[in-house]
Amino acid sequence: MRHFGHIAPEVRRRLFHQEPCEFTADSAARQLSAGLGATLYSPATRPRLADDIVKQAGLGVVSMVLCLEDSIDDADVVAGEENLVRQFADLASRRGAQLPLLFIRVRHPEQIPDLVRRLGPSVRLLSGFVLPKFTEERGIPFLEALTGAEAASGRRLFAMPVLESPELLYRESRVETLEGILRAVDKYRDRVLALRLGVTDFCSSYGLRRPPDMTAYDVQIVASVIADVVNMLGRADGTGFTVTGPVWEYFRVPERMFKPMLRRSPFLEGQAVELRERLIEHAMDGLLREISLDQANGLLGKTCIHPSHVLPVHALSVVSHEEFSDAQDILRPDRGGGGVLRSAYTNKMNEVKPHRAWAERTLLRAEMFGVAHEDVGFVELLAAGIPG
Repeated sequence: MRHFGHIAPEVRRRLFHQEPCEFTADSAARQLSAGLGATLYSPATRPRLADDIVKQAGLGVVSMVLCLEDSIDDADVVAGEENLVRQFADLASRRGAQLPLLFIRVRHPEQIPDLVRRLGPSVRLLSGFVLPKFTEERGIPFLEALTGAEAASGRRLFAMPVLESPELLYRESRVETLEGILRAVDKYRDRVLALRLGVTDFCSSYGLRRPPDMTAYDVQIVASVIADVVNMLGRADGTGFTVTGPVWEYFRVPERMFKPMLRRSPFLEGQAVELRERLIEHAMDGLLREISLDQANGLLGKTCIHPSHVLPVHALSVVSHEEFSDAQDILRPDRGGGGVLRSAYTNKMNEVKPHRAWAERTLLRAEMFGVAHEDVGFVELLAAGIPG
């Protein structure tokens, strides 16, 4: 699989200075964690789930979560488990089918070994489990269960803990909770692919819901948690983890109070005025703004609950030619001693030592999502990825 692999090779050559790399479910963890992109959630009860997975993979989705937790009714858990076993068997019988990375979101640790056993040979299609409401106390049993299931099945399985508990939100318990989470995920570092933020649960604790013309960063109590999570768990000194962006809940806006958040000029230059109008109509201007703020705040990838959100996440994850040029200059072997240099685009200062960690992360993102040609922006990437 590869990002933008669903578009024609000649179109990719026109868009990319460096195309996204190919990878598989067995690729290195550093690649997979950086390349998760828009992780699409789907209820595990969907009767044609196998067809849905194949379809979404054909539309550019590279990671999916099949959910047995909040997205389904409590009474449907048993049926959801049975459906997953059937659908995985169906997928395993489709020789040559292109599939995304597949994860199962469970409710209880006991579900992990049970599902792995029931999946049988089709467990080879599973990349891991999403662990809800993760704290040190609740999370360790999940991680122990995953480690045991991995050993029993012989299949490498990753964990993606979801940080969404009230203890993490409340000021008086936040630091202690984060310290506990760090101890837990550090102990199982090789198994933890990424940490996911459950912002909907954060808002729920205060009876809040952000409107479509505001981002998670406009809700100050949520923004403060994101900042602290990145501060303690997303450091670039080798102790941190990939932290993914929160879900965007909207697909269409019936009425808007504030002006759209998308400038006209990039769309006029790209002759894509209709695309801008469509994005605004479907609340995508807010999504695009939030993705940009995710990246500025150290998050990579995003939880998605609607297929239309996938392409914007991926388009804004592509490294611009200017970013790529800066990162390469900063990491040149002859710059090991530090110093300051003017960027190749002659519009900024690149300070070698302070910008090194940024440059390393940028080149990893470039490996997974590609580097756009000098004259290609997110509008062209968006337009090219939309099915005709």
